[in-house]
Amino acid sequence: MMRAVESTNKPLRVGVVGVGIMGANHARVFAGLPDVQLAGVADPSRAQRDLVTRVLGTPAVDNLDALLDLGLDAVTIAAPTHLHHEIALKCIERGLHVLVEKPVASTVEEGREIIAAARQAGVTLMVGHVERFNPAVQAIKQAIESEDILSIAITRVGPFPPRMSNVGVVIDLAVHDIDLIRWFTDSEIVEVQPQLSNAIAEREDIALLQFRTASGVLAHINTNWLTPFKARTVHVATRRKYLIGDLLTRQVSECFGFQPDGSYSMRHLSVGHEEPLRAELMAFVSAIRGKNRPAVTGEEGVESLGIAIRCLEGRQTPNVVPHVRRAAG
Repeated sequence: MMRAVESTNKPLRVGVVGVGIMGANHARVFAGLPDVQLAGVADPSRAQRDLVTRVLGTPAVDNLDALLDLGLDAVTIAAPTHLHHEIALKCIERGLHVLVEKPVASTVEEGREIIAAARQAGVTLMVGHVERFNPAVQAIKQAIESEDILSIAITRVGPFPPRMSNVGVVIDLAVHDIDLIRWFTDSEIVEVQPQLSNAIAEREDIALLQFRTASGVLAHINTNWLTPFKARTVHVATRRKYLIGDLLTRQVSECFGFQPDGSYSMRHLSVGHEEPLRAELMAFVSAIRGKNRPAVTGEEGVESLGIAIRCLEGRQTPNVVPHVRRAAG
């Protein structure tokens, strides 16, 4: 049974483990959420701790134990991926609700152990796939909700990130889109056909990934660290319409009413303006308070991680049993 935090006048005390680029943004957003108190952050880097303290005025410590001693209800784990498992288990053991940045862990086995521990402790576990909260992504999801999806093509490219050292483009970038494909289709990925190359980096910096879902959708991800500019686009073809979304400019167009002469109608869809990370953290707080289920469950995070790992292993077909389209929700 999941333990919810009752909605009282007492604010939810949260902490952030790891305040690099992503973790610092978590701290910033938490500091501005209603009924939430940013109780502290932890990071071994003095420069990062000093920056967060100076900007947000929150306590900053150099290790997890010191952070836990501040008395928390929940944490975001934005430390390097190889530390997620150890940190998550320690936080869960202390009865804390946990948001783990993607990918949930280094291996599927570690991810499953985190899930089992959270279930046993009765705490909320959510995985930080923030792209689901991009207003353009949500507009696409709403537009295809009742459609018969045929294909999905996603491009996520950009220059090499200096901060990246221990993972390649599949774990850093493509795992976002693996999650989106599964979310858009409400179906599991049952076939994987990866093409990988490392042109300038030690790990793969080019990935062309093809998938087939259990519901028959063909999907393609093009991602690399060789493009001198960032591009994030999603194309979805259904039997009745074609969606084009730019995730950076947050513009979504819908083509429909196809005619035998090749003509069609086109319109721009309404897209919201909310900051994706703020929407994600509000969903996490809502799940803690028992108002909603976690927006991205541990199981979903582990499944997307498993597909990404299969791409790296070059496995053509994952060891899953195809099944019918999942019910939405």
